[in-house]
Amino acid sequence: MAMAFSVAQLINQKVCLAIMGPTASGKSGLSMALAEQLPIEIISVDSALIYRGMDIGTAKPSPAELAAVPHHLIDILEPTEHYSAADFIEDVTRLVADIFERGRLPVLVGGTMMYFNALQKGIAQLPSANAEIRQKIYQAWQQNPQSVHEQLQAIDPKAAKRIHANDSQRLVRALEVYELTGQSLTEAQQSGQQSLLSAFHLAKVALLPEDRKQLHEKIAQRFQQMLTAGFLKEAETVFSRPGMYADLPAVRSVGYRQAWLFFEQIYDYETFVEKSIVATRQLAKRQITWLRKETELLTLDPFYLSEQQQLEQLLNHLQTQVG
Repeated sequence: MAMAFSVAQLINQKVCLAIMGPTASGKSGLSMALAEQLPIEIISVDSALIYRGMDIGTAKPSPAELAAVPHHLIDILEPTEHYSAADFIEDVTRLVADIFERGRLPVLVGGTMMYFNALQKGIAQLPSANAEIRQKIYQAWQQNPQSVHEQLQAIDPKAAKRIHANDSQRLVRALEVYELTGQSLTEAQQSGQQSLLSAFHLAKVALLPEDRKQLHEKIAQRFQQMLTAGFLKEAETVFSRPGMYADLPAVRSVGYRQAWLFFEQIYDYETFVEKSIVATRQLAKRQITWLRKETELLTLDPFYLSEQQQLEQLLNHLQTQVG
């Protein structure tokens, strides 16, 4: 496939490619096809792929794919650890500079829209998670959620108004920020934004299926394939690690959350399967809603265009970045 531009031109213009889209839309396949045309390195934009041992349930690239093309931000943490949008921005900034230095094109691939949004719009400069403090607050919440919510009400009424007492993840984070900084979450969020897109900019491509029913069928089919591949055994192994508990971000990942409830005997097997597929569909809906608000975005329908046609349009889109 002849191209009228070079990766060196894209690097000179500080262009990174972003391949976005809902779950099960074919992002990984398109990025691997692109690797056959251009010297690229893939940066995962997925809040679940960062965890070691969570392979089947996250549709992680295969060992062969990981060996064929350099991938980053995959298998970097244990499931007991935390990773924030601020951590992501820091890592991506470093990785993009390194990949440019190697004469390759950074390609950000994934569906965690919060990360893409943070890259483009900046985020409040909040401290990284502290596992010890977080666990202490979470244990207090398990004993008395209302009491922990009242603590937040006393130090940050605005945050307490928008965070429900049952929302343990956000409630714990708000109190954690206060313990680490002495500032309320509201004060910290208002203290300034950081944006890193002065260092590079994104040429954005989204795989956006118009036929929602077809996407739903693909999601259900893929989940059945995960079950056949041993997803429940994988989840059981992950959950058996020391330090695992229900409210960890890894456990809250789609599929794993429902598997946890299955092992807790809250769901029977049929309910587990049904709830997992429904949760994945809901995730896809949120991703599509977010993508429809994106600007300067090339949208491709993965159920209407072949992978080859998607690739051609993607390369044409890159061409427009070096004019």
